[in-house]
Amino acid sequence: MTNPGERPGGADARRRTTPKRLLAVLLATALLTAAGVAAVAGWPGGQSLAGWASGSDRTEPDPPAPTATPTPAPTSPPTPTQTPGPVREPPRPLADRPAIRPPQPPDDPAAPAGDFTGWAILDQRTGTITGSGNLAETSTTASMIKAWIVADYLRLTADGGDQPTPTRLEQLRVIIRDSHNGYTETVFQEIGAHASIERLIERCELTDSQAVPNRWSNTRLSPRDTVRMGACLADGRAAGPEWTDWLLDEMRAVRGIGDFGIRHAFPEDQRAGIAIKNGWIVRDAEGAWHVNCLAIGDGWTMGVLTRYPEHLGYTHGAEICRSLAAEHLPPP
Repeated sequence: MTNPGERPGGADARRRTTPKRLLAVLLATALLTAAGVAAVAGWPGGQSLAGWASGSDRTEPDPPAPTATPTPAPTSPPTPTQTPGPVREPPRPLADRPAIRPPQPPDDPAAPAGDFTGWAILDQRTGTITGSGNLAETSTTASMIKAWIVADYLRLTADGGDQPTPTRLEQLRVIIRDSHNGYTETVFQEIGAHASIERLIERCELTDSQAVPNRWSNTRLSPRDTVRMGACLADGRAAGPEWTDWLLDEMRAVRGIGDFGIRHAFPEDQRAGIAIKNGWIVRDAEGAWHVNCLAIGDGWTMGVLTRYPEHLGYTHGAEICRSLAAEHLPPP
């Protein structure tokens, strides 16, 4: 029986149907949650949302494959069309020695130019100097001056109460025997550069010669000053009493390309007893060789200085030194 004012399915009906509705709501919520979880599973890498957010196990996608750039086929360089420069004749060897053009210090723009040959001989017993009519004219020494530079270093070191280190002594030996330019420059700067040449002029009583600032190779000596320097090396004024014999022995041991000139006027078995130091260089500004010879023998010193066109080669100057020695030195 129904109470008045009530519709069928009233309060009682609602009470009967509420659990069903609740169950339906719960079921719908569950379905939606499952759908959300399924959606989350589709994030990059199949990771959990927590994992993606924190980046704790994220793997970056592979970068796209690089597009290869084709390498052009190599082409041969064009053949240069240059006008060949002048051919420079290399120095010809003396006997079986190789032809070598030594490293060159800078040219001195004011260096004397033109052909020149001058020579002098000093008799150490009398002090008499004989020679060519131009024996007072100067020319650049090139490596010939290295004998003085080594002597000056040794004397100054001894005067200061010191000894050269074994390394330095070996460098001095190579300067004399092999004409090493790098070691020469080092020693030259240590002893005051051109101040050393000024000491040479004063100590060995030279009259014609001149130092060129900071350029040992461009030192200007005359033939007669060359033999005065030789006498100074021989009598001990240059290197001092402690080192003179050592220096002369090293000058007797000159070897290789620097072994030419005056002592080759003597029989081979006598050459080893003659101390020498030669100089040779091409002065590019002049296009000329400067080839010079110094020799110290038994009671004599001889100097020869030459300048001449480059195309003649350094052996031209070497032969001048030898032939003048053969002509003017007393026979052995």
